Amino acid sequence: MLIEIVSPERKVFEGEIRLVQAPGVNGSFELLNNHAPIISTLQEGTVRLITSSEDEVTFEINSGILECLNNKVIILAELR
Repeated sequence: MLIEIVSPERKVFEGEIRLVQAPGVNGSFELLNNHAPIISTLQEGTVRLITSSEDEVTFEINSGILECLNNKVIILAELR
């Protein structure tokens, strides 16, 4: 699955991932390949990625929005 993480200043991350965990306003959630379409608001917390090469990458955010559609995840977020 492809992900883009974008802050107001720049594109922070783009690449192939296996998993993303995000701090939704109604609780944390996880997305895997072939996830159903979703749009969610995000609260302060940690976005955790597992890349296709099994590396773990984390980002601390203040807030944001996540969209998942057709195995592409876009996160628009204000980083801490």
